[in-house]
Amino acid sequence: MNLRKITILLLAILLSLPMAAQKRKRVKAKPKPVPVVEEPQEDPRITNMREMTQQIIFIDSIVVDKNQFLASIRLSSESGKLMTTGTFFHNQLQGMLYLNEMGNKVYFSQPVDTLQQLFTSDKLGNEWSRPQRLNGISEGISEASYPFMLSDGVTFYFAGKGEESIGGYDIFMTRYESRSDSFLKPENIGMPFNSEANDYMYAIDETNRIGYFVSDRRQPEGKVCIYIFIPSETRKTYDNSSFAEEQIRHFADIHSIADTWGDGAERKAALERMSTRYAADGASGQRASAGENTPAVVFHSQEAKSLAQRLLRVQKKLNTVNERLELLRQKYHKANASERRQMKSEILQLEDESLQLTATAKQLDKAARNAEINSKNH
Repeated sequence: MNLRKITILLLAILLSLPMAAQKRKRVKAKPKPVPVVEEPQEDPRITNMREMTQQIIFIDSIVVDKNQFLASIRLSSESGKLMTTGTFFHNQLQGMLYLNEMGNKVYFSQPVDTLQQLFTSDKLGNEWSRPQRLNGISEGISEASYPFMLSDGVTFYFAGKGEESIGGYDIFMTRYESRSDSFLKPENIGMPFNSEANDYMYAIDETNRIGYFVSDRRQPEGKVCIYIFIPSETRKTYDNSSFAEEQIRHFADIHSIADTWGDGAERKAALERMSTRYAADGASGQRASAGENTPAVVFHSQEAKSLAQRLLRVQKKLNTVNERLELLRQKYHKANASERRQMKSEILQLEDESLQLTATAKQLDKAARNAEINSKNH
């Protein structure tokens, strides 16, 4: 090989070296792909529920120990009573119980294989019937407790866990169908009553138009918040064209109860209803004794005072009728066929009279409260 060819070969080798280095450099400098981080998506049920948040005026809220919250829910005697299952049946059963205003029917929860389930029992004479599991409420609900029945004997509220809840316990509503002796499929009552926390007891004092529900949202372990609100006969939601998304989110979460007051007029009237205690309701929410002849408080209105005195007379007569009715029912339970035929007509008559007196007492109760409230507003 001559000198010229050797020189050309060396030049070719030297020229190829920088190009190879550049190629290696470009490959090495290639940026690594940035990993895509997917943001967690909210449960669409929660999104839809928030958009349908019900407009509710919250009067007040109080934080209490979870194991003592029943004592802070003050219902009129016409709305029944709330207590624990063990307290009512004098046993160690864990659960919550509602007793109707007549004192002859209970709805309660008790454990079944460690999970709370709902039952009912009726008073027959001086004994309670064998508990019967509520029919129709188990679809999508694995655990149920905290029962409450409106005075119509049809509209039923309870707290349930399962596929139909959005977090822990949610509050559900259903209706009793007498023909099938069963309840319709429960409906989640939505926000602001339900949240991703536990939402428990929902109860309505129909006489005073005051509602209560209990939640552990934003509360430390062992504490719950009792929200006091004005029940609404029709469900009204927030208009998306009038409220920003953040505002509706705050209403749904009950960010501030003061945001629900509006001009404050309805809240003021509700506070008056809560504070007006007379005749049938003492400071503890218990019925006045039948022997009282005067109201338990000083009235501003003579009309209210007169109505309250009439109410006491009606209640005294109602107590007498119910005592006689209870006595006959106890005798009927132990009587033979002939004796039962003799007692049947009187029992039916007393039951009708009791219903009429109860309705009259409710009307007088409402009229007296309104008269007292109106006198304070003028």
